Amino acid sequence: QVQLVESGGGLVQAGGSLRLSCAASGRASSVSIMAWFRQAPGKEREFVAGIGRSGSTTYDPDSVKGRFTISRDNAKNTVYLQMSSLEPEDTALYYCAADQGLMYVSRLSNLYKYWGQGTQVTVSS
Repeated sequence: QVQLVESGGGLVQAGGSLRLSCAASGRASSVSIMAWFRQAPGKEREFVAGIGRSGSTTYDPDSVKGRFTISRDNAKNTVYLQMSSLEPEDTALYYCAADQGLMYVSRLSNLYKYWGQGTQVTVSS
């Protein structure tokens, strides 16, 4: 089993920045792919970014627009999402996801076995 705990969310003004963290514990060393998803009120959960153990990254261009950077510290079993130039449309509950069997980053949430509880990001205009 793998446990994921997100942190770093909060309230920020438009144009501001936040860095989300997701710490994995348990059998964290077996995790291959880690990713960030988000879900806004009344909307479906959507893929934001993902990263493999080697550091290879995948982003959703529509949601990220070059403003977000995902990174990973394998020694700390932690994945980060650096968000800048935040917009009110980025307001959502941000979830960390992980899986041990995936070989590549997937945008499909149902392929990830482990999920955190989520951290709220609110961007005011």
